[in-house]
Amino acid sequence: MKLWKKIVLIVISIPIVAGIMLTGVYLYADNKADIHKGYQTEIETGGDLEKQYLSGGEYQTKKTTVKAEDPIGKYTIYYPEELEKENRIYPMILVVNGTGGKATKYEPQFELYASWGFIVVGNQDKGTGNGESTITTLHYMLAENKNPDSVFYQKIDVDHIGITGFSQGGAAVFNALTGFAESSCFKAAAVLSPVSEATALTMTDYPYDISKVNCPILMFAGTEGEFETEIVIPLKEMCNMYEKITSPKVMARRVGMDHDHMMYSAGGYVITWFRWQLMGDETAAMAFTGEIPEIMTNSLYQDQQISMQ
Repeated sequence: MKLWKKIVLIVISIPIVAGIMLTGVYLYADNKADIHKGYQTEIETGGDLEKQYLSGGEYQTKKTTVKAEDPIGKYTIYYPEELEKENRIYPMILVVNGTGGKATKYEPQFELYASWGFIVVGNQDKGTGNGESTITTLHYMLAENKNPDSVFYQKIDVDHIGITGFSQGGAAVFNALTGFAESSCFKAAAVLSPVSEATALTMTDYPYDISKVNCPILMFAGTEGEFETEIVIPLKEMCNMYEKITSPKVMARRVGMDHDHMMYSAGGYVITWFRWQLMGDETAAMAFTGEIPEIMTNSLYQDQQISMQ
């Protein structure tokens, strides 16, 4: 082969090889797990209830997935295995992705929540902020509850549905709670390092009005990192948001945690919150109620505020 032909082939092949490599890198990053199995055993706890509920519940769990149109892509659902045989209903938690996230990247969190008796549902939407894909997910599950051919037929406790989200997913939670006819379906919420109301208004296309929230809400953030404390949800903005909420509410910041780690580091109290709010678990309630709620004396948290009125 003549030299010039070799040079042409090399020149042509370089961008092809580079494209293949970049595609491989993207696919790896896009599917790499954000949370690994057993992650909860590595989280430091500062309270007995936090530790107890983070360690996992008594239910064996199962998983099912269902394809859907974009941007949802696929529903991922974890549930107590006994649901398939027991004639009873189970509370449900919708989990909303942060920016670029998708349910398949943090399934161990779904499994942990389901081990406490919840049906736990997420999807693959990477841009959840306006809340629309969350409401679509809610519609899907409520339809399954009415579908005689579904494993979830008459198994969802429609009066006890919760919602939780991280980062952009936190903003999506607020939009799902306030901007739709179906917002009243949600009876409790937990947001983890949510994009603040001020940031959402000035820097995103998914603004929300937190004053419209009317269900009990738990709000967490971290104390470290410029992204967490100066951009996403500075303490001043978090306090302003807390003051605007008129429903029962709790806020706290996890000491030493940056934005990404808030996705899971406060999980013990997220579980206790939903066990109390959606199941009436009085032991779990002691994390937030009584003369001295556990979270108020937990040294791993600061800036705690509680109003259950």
